[in-house]
Amino acid sequence: MTTVATRRELPVRAPRPSLLERLTAGGSWTVFALLLLVFVLIFVMNPSFAEPSSLMAFVKKAAPLVILAIGQYFVIVSGEFDLSVGSLVGAQVVIAAKVMDGQDELTWPVTALMIGFGLLVGLVNGLVTTLLKVPSFITTLGMMLVLYGAIRLWTGGAPTGALTEQFRQWGRGGIFGEPGQFQVPYALIVVVVLGVLAVLLMRRPFGRTLMATGDNDVAASYSGSPVWWVRTRAFLLSGFMATIAGILIGGYAGVTAQVGEGLEFMAITAVVLGGVVLGGGRGTVVAAMAGALTLEALFTLFNQLGLPSTIRPVVQGVIIIAAVAYAAMPRKARRRRPAVPPPSAAGDAAEPKEPAPTHA
Repeated sequence: MTTVATRRELPVRAPRPSLLERLTAGGSWTVFALLLLVFVLIFVMNPSFAEPSSLMAFVKKAAPLVILAIGQYFVIVSGEFDLSVGSLVGAQVVIAAKVMDGQDELTWPVTALMIGFGLLVGLVNGLVTTLLKVPSFITTLGMMLVLYGAIRLWTGGAPTGALTEQFRQWGRGGIFGEPGQFQVPYALIVVVVLGVLAVLLMRRPFGRTLMATGDNDVAASYSGSPVWWVRTRAFLLSGFMATIAGILIGGYAGVTAQVGEGLEFMAITAVVLGGVVLGGGRGTVVAAMAGALTLEALFTLFNQLGLPSTIRPVVQGVIIIAAVAYAAMPRKARRRRPAVPPPSAAGDAAEPKEPAPTHA
Protein backbone atom coordinates (compact mmCIF):
# COMPACT_ATOMS: atom_id res chain seq x y z
CA MET A 1 0.00 0.00 0.00
CA THR A 2 1.33 3.43 -0.92
CA THR A 3 0.38 6.80 0.58
CA VAL A 4 0.63 10.26 -0.88
CA ALA A 5 1.87 12.98 1.48
CA THR A 6 -0.10 16.21 1.30
CA ARG A 7 0.57 19.63 2.72
CA ARG A 8 -1.97 22.34 3.28
CA GLU A 9 -0.78 25.88 2.74
CA LEU A 10 -1.60 28.43 5.42
CA PRO A 11 -3.51 31.49 4.22
CA VAL A 12 -1.30 34.48 3.57
CA ARG A 13 -2.07 37.46 5.83
CA ALA A 14 -3.05 40.55 3.88
CA PRO A 15 -0.48 43.35 4.14
CA ARG A 16 -1.39 46.20 6.45
CA PRO A 17 -2.58 49.26 4.50
CA SER A 18 -0.22 52.20 4.41
CA LEU A 19 -0.97 55.57 6.00
CA LEU A 20 -1.83 57.05 2.60
CA GLU A 21 -4.22 54.17 1.87
CA ARG A 22 -5.97 54.64 5.21
CA LEU A 23 -6.33 58.39 4.67
CA THR A 24 -7.77 57.99 1.18
CA ALA A 25 -10.04 55.05 2.00
CA GLY A 26 -13.75 55.40 1.30
CA GLY A 27 -13.41 58.35 -1.06
CA SER A 28 -11.63 60.63 1.45
CA TRP A 29 -9.01 61.47 -1.20
CA THR A 30 -11.47 63.85 -2.82
CA VAL A 31 -11.32 66.32 0.07
CA PHE A 32 -7.52 66.54 -0.13
CA ALA A 33 -7.69 67.09 -3.90
CA LEU A 34 -10.41 69.74 -3.45
CA LEU A 35 -8.41 71.48 -0.72
CA LEU A 36 -5.36 71.67 -2.98
CA LEU A 37 -7.44 72.95 -5.89
CA VAL A 38 -9.11 75.67 -3.82
CA PHE A 39 -5.79 76.90 -2.45
CA VAL A 40 -4.32 77.02 -5.96
CA LEU A 41 -7.26 79.15 -7.12
CA ILE A 42 -6.86 81.48 -4.14
CA PHE A 43 -3.13 81.86 -4.77
CA VAL A 44 -3.75 82.63 -8.44
CA MET A 45 -6.35 85.29 -7.65
CA ASN A 46 -4.47 86.75 -4.68
CA PRO A 47 -0.74 85.89 -4.63
CA SER A 48 -0.28 87.74 -1.33
CA PHE A 49 -2.41 85.08 0.35
CA ALA A 50 0.55 82.69 0.02
CA GLU A 51 2.62 84.84 2.37
CA PRO A 52 3.25 83.19 5.77
CA SER A 53 1.46 85.93 7.71
CA SER A 54 -1.68 85.58 5.56
CA LEU A 55 -1.65 81.79 5.91
CA MET A 56 -1.33 82.06 9.69
CA ALA A 57 -4.26 84.49 9.76
CA PHE A 58 -6.28 81.92 7.82
CA VAL A 59 -5.31 79.24 10.36
CA LYS A 60 -6.51 81.43 13.24
CA LYS A 61 -9.87 81.82 11.57
CA ALA A 62 -10.22 78.15 10.59
CA ALA A 63 -8.95 76.59 13.85
CA PRO A 64 -12.29 76.66 15.77
CA LEU A 65 -14.12 74.92 12.91
CA VAL A 66 -11.38 72.28 12.63
CA ILE A 67 -11.68 71.55 16.35
CA LEU A 68 -15.47 71.39 16.11
CA ALA A 69 -15.10 68.96 13.20
CA ILE A 70 -12.94 66.69 15.38
CA GLY A 71 -15.64 66.57 18.05
CA GLN A 72 -18.41 66.13 15.50
CA TYR A 73 -16.40 63.31 13.90
CA PHE A 74 -16.49 61.25 17.09
CA VAL A 75 -20.26 61.59 17.31
CA ILE A 76 -21.03 61.00 13.64
CA VAL A 77 -18.71 58.02 13.27
CA SER A 78 -20.57 56.42 16.20
CA GLY A 79 -23.83 56.78 14.29
CA GLU A 80 -25.23 59.89 16.02
CA PHE A 81 -25.50 63.69 15.58
CA ASP A 82 -24.70 66.68 17.77
CA LEU A 83 -26.63 69.80 16.82
CA SER A 84 -25.92 71.60 20.09
CA VAL A 85 -22.27 72.54 19.50
CA GLY A 86 -23.04 75.92 17.93
CA SER A 87 -25.21 77.05 20.83
CA LEU A 88 -22.68 75.59 23.26
CA VAL A 89 -19.89 77.67 21.73
CA GLY A 90 -22.01 80.81 22.00
CA ALA A 91 -23.00 80.01 25.57
CA GLN A 92 -19.38 79.40 26.58
CA VAL A 93 -18.20 82.74 25.23
CA VAL A 94 -21.09 84.66 26.82
CA ILE A 95 -20.62 82.90 30.18
CA ALA A 96 -16.87 83.57 30.15
CA ALA A 97 -17.32 87.28 29.39
CA LYS A 98 -20.04 87.83 32.00
CA VAL A 99 -18.33 85.90 34.82
CA MET A 100 -14.79 87.01 34.02
CA ASP A 101 -15.70 90.65 33.36
CA GLY A 102 -12.11 91.62 32.55
CA GLN A 103 -10.60 90.37 35.84
CA ASP A 104 -7.28 88.66 35.13
CA GLU A 105 -7.34 86.56 38.31
CA LEU A 106 -10.51 84.83 37.08
CA THR A 107 -9.06 83.71 33.75
CA TRP A 108 -8.09 80.17 34.69
CA PRO A 109 -11.01 79.49 37.09
CA VAL A 110 -13.47 80.56 34.41
CA THR A 111 -11.63 78.42 31.83
CA ALA A 112 -12.00 75.42 34.14
CA LEU A 113 -15.68 76.30 34.59
CA MET A 114 -16.13 76.35 30.81
CA ILE A 115 -14.55 72.92 30.41
CA GLY A 116 -16.74 71.48 33.15
CA PHE A 117 -19.85 73.00 31.62
CA GLY A 118 -18.98 71.62 28.18
CA LEU A 119 -18.45 68.13 29.59
CA LEU A 120 -21.76 68.38 31.47
CA VAL A 121 -23.65 69.25 28.28
CA GLY A 122 -21.96 66.38 26.46
CA LEU A 123 -22.79 63.99 29.29
CA VAL A 124 -26.46 64.99 29.28
CA ASN A 125 -26.64 64.60 25.50
CA GLY A 126 -25.02 61.20 25.69
CA LEU A 127 -27.07 59.78 28.53
CA VAL A 128 -30.40 61.02 27.16
CA THR A 129 -29.53 59.49 23.78
CA THR A 130 -28.18 56.16 25.01
CA LEU A 131 -30.12 55.40 28.19
CA LEU A 132 -33.44 57.10 27.47
CA LYS A 133 -33.28 56.03 23.79
CA VAL A 134 -34.15 59.49 22.51
CA PRO A 135 -32.79 60.00 18.96
CA SER A 136 -29.67 62.15 19.08
CA PHE A 137 -31.15 64.48 16.47
CA ILE A 138 -34.00 65.34 18.87
CA THR A 139 -31.81 65.36 21.99
CA THR A 140 -29.21 67.76 20.65
CA LEU A 141 -31.81 69.91 18.88
CA GLY A 142 -33.55 70.33 22.22
CA MET A 143 -30.24 71.12 23.94
CA MET A 144 -29.48 73.69 21.25
CA LEU A 145 -32.77 75.47 21.95
CA VAL A 146 -32.29 75.24 25.73
CA LEU A 147 -28.84 76.81 25.58
CA TYR A 148 -29.94 79.44 23.08
CA GLY A 149 -32.92 80.51 25.19
CA ALA A 150 -31.21 80.26 28.59
CA ILE A 151 -28.28 82.44 27.61
CA ARG A 152 -30.51 85.13 26.14
CA LEU A 153 -32.76 85.01 29.18
CA TRP A 154 -29.73 85.39 31.47
CA THR A 155 -28.15 88.26 29.53
CA GLY A 156 -31.35 89.97 28.42
CA GLY A 157 -30.45 89.40 24.78
CA ALA A 158 -27.26 91.50 24.89
CA PRO A 159 -23.93 89.95 26.01
CA THR A 160 -22.23 91.86 28.81
CA GLY A 161 -18.83 91.76 30.47
CA ALA A 162 -15.39 91.46 28.91
CA LEU A 163 -12.79 88.79 28.22
CA THR A 164 -9.34 89.27 29.68
CA GLU A 165 -6.30 89.74 27.46
CA GLN A 166 -4.78 86.58 28.90
CA PHE A 167 -7.85 84.64 27.82
CA ARG A 168 -7.95 86.18 24.35
CA GLN A 169 -4.31 85.33 23.62
CA TRP A 170 -5.26 81.73 22.85
CA GLY A 171 -7.34 82.84 19.90
CA ARG A 172 -5.32 85.72 18.50
CA GLY A 173 -1.80 85.38 19.92
CA GLY A 174 1.21 83.37 18.89
CA ILE A 175 4.88 82.63 19.43
CA PHE A 176 8.16 83.30 17.59
CA GLY A 177 7.34 86.83 16.55
CA GLU A 178 5.95 90.21 17.49
CA PRO A 179 2.28 91.16 17.15
CA GLY A 180 1.57 92.38 13.64
CA GLN A 181 4.41 90.28 12.21
CA PHE A 182 4.74 86.60 11.39
CA GLN A 183 3.81 84.41 14.34
CA VAL A 184 3.01 80.74 14.86
CA PRO A 185 -0.51 81.04 16.30
CA TYR A 186 -1.43 79.32 19.53
CA ALA A 187 -4.53 78.17 17.64
CA LEU A 188 -2.35 76.17 15.23
CA ILE A 189 -0.55 74.50 18.12
CA VAL A 190 -3.87 73.61 19.76
CA VAL A 191 -5.22 72.15 16.50
CA VAL A 192 -2.10 70.04 15.93
CA VAL A 193 -2.09 68.71 19.50
CA LEU A 194 -5.79 67.85 19.48
CA GLY A 195 -5.52 66.33 16.00
CA VAL A 196 -2.65 64.06 17.00
CA LEU A 197 -4.45 63.00 20.18
CA ALA A 198 -7.61 62.26 18.18
CA VAL A 199 -5.68 60.10 15.70
CA LEU A 200 -4.01 58.19 18.53
CA LEU A 201 -7.35 57.74 20.28
CA MET A 202 -8.92 56.26 17.14
CA ARG A 203 -6.06 53.75 16.97
CA ARG A 204 -6.81 52.59 20.51
CA PRO A 205 -9.50 50.02 21.42
CA PHE A 206 -11.92 52.88 22.04
CA GLY A 207 -11.58 54.05 18.45
CA ARG A 208 -12.07 50.58 17.02
CA THR A 209 -15.11 50.05 19.25
CA LEU A 210 -16.48 53.45 18.20
CA MET A 211 -16.18 52.45 14.54
CA ALA A 212 -17.81 49.08 15.18
CA THR A 213 -20.65 50.77 17.08
CA GLY A 214 -21.36 53.13 14.23
CA ASP A 215 -21.22 50.34 11.66
CA ASN A 216 -23.49 47.92 13.55
CA ASP A 217 -24.37 48.66 17.15
CA VAL A 218 -26.25 45.38 17.60
CA ALA A 219 -23.24 43.31 16.56
CA ALA A 220 -21.00 45.50 18.72
CA SER A 221 -23.22 44.92 21.77
CA TYR A 222 -23.27 41.16 21.13
CA SER A 223 -19.47 41.18 21.07
CA GLY A 224 -19.45 42.60 24.60
CA SER A 225 -18.80 46.27 23.80
CA PRO A 226 -20.52 48.82 26.08
CA VAL A 227 -22.29 50.64 23.27
CA TRP A 228 -24.05 53.14 25.54
CA TRP A 229 -20.81 54.19 27.24
CA VAL A 230 -18.86 54.39 23.98
CA ARG A 231 -21.43 56.74 22.45
CA THR A 232 -21.67 58.76 25.66
CA ARG A 233 -17.92 59.31 25.57
CA ALA A 234 -18.25 60.48 21.97
CA PHE A 235 -20.69 63.18 23.15
CA LEU A 236 -18.32 64.07 26.00
CA LEU A 237 -15.52 64.57 23.47
CA SER A 238 -17.81 66.70 21.33
CA GLY A 239 -18.68 68.93 24.29
CA PHE A 240 -15.00 69.28 25.19
CA MET A 241 -14.02 70.19 21.63
CA ALA A 242 -16.84 72.76 21.45
CA THR A 243 -15.47 74.36 24.61
CA ILE A 244 -11.96 74.62 23.17
CA ALA A 245 -13.44 76.07 19.98
CA GLY A 246 -15.34 78.61 22.09
CA ILE A 247 -12.11 79.67 23.81
CA LEU A 248 -10.44 80.26 20.45
CA ILE A 249 -13.45 82.06 18.96
CA GLY A 250 -13.69 84.31 22.02
CA GLY A 251 -10.06 85.27 21.60
CA TYR A 252 -10.28 85.78 17.84
CA ALA A 253 -13.69 87.41 17.37
CA GLY A 254 -14.64 88.62 20.83
CA VAL A 255 -18.14 88.59 22.34
CA THR A 256 -21.08 89.18 20.02
CA ALA A 257 -24.73 88.20 19.99
CA GLN A 258 -24.19 86.05 16.87
CA VAL A 259 -21.19 84.06 18.11
CA GLY A 260 -21.63 80.35 17.48
CA GLU A 261 -24.65 80.66 15.18
CA GLY A 262 -24.66 78.04 12.43
CA LEU A 263 -21.44 76.37 13.55
CA GLU A 264 -23.19 73.05 14.12
CA PHE A 265 -24.15 72.84 10.44
CA MET A 266 -20.71 73.96 9.34
CA ALA A 267 -19.12 71.24 11.46
CA ILE A 268 -21.42 68.57 10.00
CA THR A 269 -20.71 69.86 6.49
CA ALA A 270 -16.97 69.69 7.13
CA VAL A 271 -17.17 66.12 8.41
CA VAL A 272 -19.21 64.78 5.50
CA LEU A 273 -17.01 66.73 3.08
CA GLY A 274 -14.14 64.71 4.57
CA GLY A 275 -15.81 61.47 3.49
CA VAL A 276 -17.24 60.48 6.89
CA VAL A 277 -20.51 58.61 6.36
CA LEU A 278 -23.62 59.94 8.07
CA GLY A 279 -24.77 56.88 9.94
CA GLY A 280 -21.33 55.97 11.23
CA GLY A 281 -18.76 53.28 10.81
CA ARG A 282 -16.52 54.85 8.17
CA GLY A 283 -14.17 57.82 7.89
CA THR A 284 -10.96 59.24 9.32
CA VAL A 285 -10.45 62.13 11.68
CA VAL A 286 -7.68 63.60 9.49
CA ALA A 287 -10.08 63.75 6.53
CA ALA A 288 -12.68 65.46 8.75
CA MET A 289 -10.11 68.10 9.70
CA ALA A 290 -9.24 68.53 6.02
CA GLY A 291 -12.94 68.98 5.32
CA ALA A 292 -13.06 71.89 7.77
CA LEU A 293 -10.03 73.53 6.16
CA THR A 294 -11.57 73.03 2.72
CA LEU A 295 -14.84 74.63 3.80
CA GLU A 296 -13.06 77.68 5.20
CA ALA A 297 -10.92 77.88 2.06
CA LEU A 298 -14.06 77.76 -0.10
CA PHE A 299 -15.56 80.68 1.82
CA THR A 300 -12.28 82.57 1.41
CA LEU A 301 -12.42 81.92 -2.33
CA PHE A 302 -16.00 83.22 -2.43
CA ASN A 303 -14.81 86.43 -0.79
CA GLN A 304 -12.09 86.72 -3.40
CA LEU A 305 -14.72 86.31 -6.14
CA GLY A 306 -16.92 88.94 -4.54
CA LEU A 307 -19.82 86.56 -3.96
CA PRO A 308 -22.37 87.45 -1.25
CA SER A 309 -22.16 85.75 2.13
CA THR A 310 -25.74 84.53 1.71
CA ILE A 311 -24.44 81.88 -0.68
CA ARG A 312 -22.81 79.98 2.19
CA PRO A 313 -25.92 78.06 3.35
CA VAL A 314 -26.59 77.04 -0.24
CA VAL A 315 -23.07 75.66 -0.60
CA GLN A 316 -23.32 73.82 2.72
CA GLY A 317 -26.59 72.19 1.68
CA VAL A 318 -25.20 71.13 -1.69
CA ILE A 319 -22.06 69.71 -0.06
CA ILE A 320 -24.07 67.66 2.45
CA ILE A 321 -26.39 66.21 -0.19
CA ALA A 322 -23.56 65.49 -2.64
CA ALA A 323 -21.26 63.97 -0.01
CA VAL A 324 -23.95 61.70 1.40
CA ALA A 325 -25.00 60.58 -2.08
CA TYR A 326 -21.39 59.91 -3.05
CA ALA A 327 -20.70 57.95 0.13
CA ALA A 328 -23.83 55.85 -0.33
CA MET A 329 -22.95 54.74 -3.86
CA PRO A 330 -20.46 51.96 -2.95
CA ARG A 331 -22.91 50.45 -0.48
CA LYS A 332 -25.66 50.12 -3.08
CA ALA A 333 -23.49 48.11 -5.43
CA ARG A 334 -22.98 44.55 -4.32
CA ARG A 335 -19.43 43.37 -4.53
CA ARG A 336 -19.16 40.18 -6.47
CA ARG A 337 -16.84 37.72 -4.88
CA PRO A 338 -15.77 34.39 -6.34
CA ALA A 339 -17.41 31.43 -4.76
CA VAL A 340 -14.95 29.76 -2.40
CA PRO A 341 -15.75 26.33 -1.01
CA PRO A 342 -15.73 25.87 2.75
CA PRO A 343 -12.31 25.14 4.26
CA SER A 344 -13.23 21.53 4.98
CA ALA A 345 -14.54 20.94 1.50
CA ALA A 346 -11.54 22.63 -0.05
CA GLY A 347 -9.19 20.55 2.04
CA ASP A 348 -10.96 17.32 1.12
CA ALA A 349 -10.85 18.22 -2.54
CA ALA A 350 -7.17 19.07 -2.47
CA GLU A 351 -6.17 15.98 -0.53
CA PRO A 352 -6.01 12.93 -2.82
CA LYS A 353 -7.60 9.79 -1.58
CA GLU A 354 -5.46 6.78 -0.80
CA PRO A 355 -5.75 4.19 -3.54
CA ALA A 356 -7.51 0.97 -2.62
CA PRO A 357 -5.13 -1.95 -1.98
CA THR A 358 -4.91 -4.55 -4.66
CA HIS A 359 -4.34 -8.23 -4.02
CA ALA A 360 -2.05 -10.25 -6.22
